Amino acid sequence: MQELLDGIFRWTWFSEPHGYEFNGHLVAHPGCHICVDPVPPGEGEMDKIENKGVDVILLTNRNHLRAANEVKVVTGAPILMHPADIAHAREQGGEIDDPIEPGDEVGPFEVIGVPGKSPGEIAFLWRNRRLLLVGDCVVGDPPGALKLLPERVIDDLDQLKASVRALLELDVEALLVGDGEPILTGAGAKLKALVDGF
Repeated sequence: MQELLDGIFRWTWFSEPHGYEFNGHLVAHPGCHICVDPVPPGEGEMDKIENKGVDVILLTNRNHLRAANEVKVVTGAPILMHPADIAHAREQGGEIDDPIEPGDEVGPFEVIGVPGKSPGEIAFLWRNRRLLLVGDCVVGDPPGALKLLPERVIDDLDQLKASVRALLELDVEALLVGDGEPILTGAGAKLKALVDGF
């Protein structure tokens, strides 16, 4: 488990078909430890997750169930996601407890709607730290740059591009991604470069 930024940790699971890491994140915020899109933990990592403690598990989209059920069993934390994606996640065996929607707040995060890849895609903005945590709306690949997933796995490409374009209105310095490598500084410029290529 790697500490990317103060109190923000990631662990990874390499996806051979995609050629990059899938990321789980743990945010150790005072009073509310948050796990986002947990990937299968490697040796000893579930112990670290349990030791740090998790108060809530947030899923960014219907395809990021990943190891959420396992983290829920170990920590007792509820799983939250956007209502538009809950049915699909439950069909995949996801034990979703409650809905969460844009405008809601969880710990230091504000929930941001970024639909397009799926109708219920959401991201999490920590305004004070100028930090955005995303699932599938953008991918950190190749390292240091951003791209979209292939069009064949996107529900509505035009809607996704509009969602990503809207992120330019946020003051973002660090971007943590569900897939690929994070951008810890200058993320706003990387988002603009991606949007300029649309």
